[in-house]
Amino acid sequence: MSLVPQLIGAVRGATARSIMQLPRPVLTRLAGAPVVVNGRTLDPEMQLLLKLQHLEGPAAESVSISRGRRIIVSSSVLAGGRQPIGAVTDRTIDGPGGPLRLRFYTPRGLSGRSPALLFFHGGGWIYGDLESHDATCRFLAEEAQVRVVAVDYRLAPEAPFPAAVDDVMAAWHWIAEHAQGLGIDPARIAVGGDSAGGNLAAIVAQQTVQAGGPSPAFQLLIYPATDFLETAPSRTTYADGFFLTKAFMDLAEENYLVGGEDRSDPRLSPLYGDVTGVAPAYVVTAGFDPLLDEGNAYADKLKAAGVRVEHVTEDGLIHGFINMVAMGRTAPRAVRRAAAALQRGLS
Repeated sequence: MSLVPQLIGAVRGATARSIMQLPRPVLTRLAGAPVVVNGRTLDPEMQLLLKLQHLEGPAAESVSISRGRRIIVSSSVLAGGRQPIGAVTDRTIDGPGGPLRLRFYTPRGLSGRSPALLFFHGGGWIYGDLESHDATCRFLAEEAQVRVVAVDYRLAPEAPFPAAVDDVMAAWHWIAEHAQGLGIDPARIAVGGDSAGGNLAAIVAQQTVQAGGPSPAFQLLIYPATDFLETAPSRTTYADGFFLTKAFMDLAEENYLVGGEDRSDPRLSPLYGDVTGVAPAYVVTAGFDPLLDEGNAYADKLKAAGVRVEHVTEDGLIHGFINMVAMGRTAPRAVRRAAAALQRGLS
């Protein structure tokens, strides 16, 4: 197999990361005239990244899903870099639809029984895997000093709703049952994820409480998708030009749903679920994200139910910043804030 494509990708990634380390005034000039929407100003680093994105080739949603999956992984690797970590191990458990892969991240210097985060990747339920969010999981583990367990749940269209829900629920129960043997404190296990993964994390938090079994101690919800029923204004305002597009969301929905589902089903739309007694949460939304409004609405719902919530809107950022831990300064700082909240929540 030729190494040329990998080498070209590495050079592009290194070049982009170098550009993003330029002094702030230089980055601002390169980004161009400020972009202001609804009183918020797009961060110059995000604005410049959106320009660079057009040089990377076709968007994932514009090609076949199989090719789009490769694009998602490639772009995530470029944006995430190679993050240091103490140890990474993979294992497979029995899942509802067959073997279910898990990846365990142990930060440097961590020993003995410790808290953990069960992490579900984003990607619209059709993209993403253990590789697309590898850098993110490494970063969170090291910054929060917790074990992270990533779940490679089944994707649509091969496995539409509710396969992803079934898989993450199975992963939760397996981790909770085997926690002590894994070096995990069973009383300090969080669930978290970004976008579709945030959706799944919120669902696990609700479903476990309602079932009366072990439930998460904390939720890390990163710009979660929470509403399949209504179209919030931000989905229209930021439909194009800010990384996550309407075309991407439409493709995800068309493949995740087979038709006839109750869109208010809490296993699809946690915004319509019962959040009484669910774990405390850190909910972070991005100011230039189609999912902004529904993430905000879910934070408000949790607060109204008496759940302890820290809600942060990263005003100048775009959807996908959780994967940009090697790009510039702004996104990594935002992810560090999320990691700090996770560490506090599990302390």
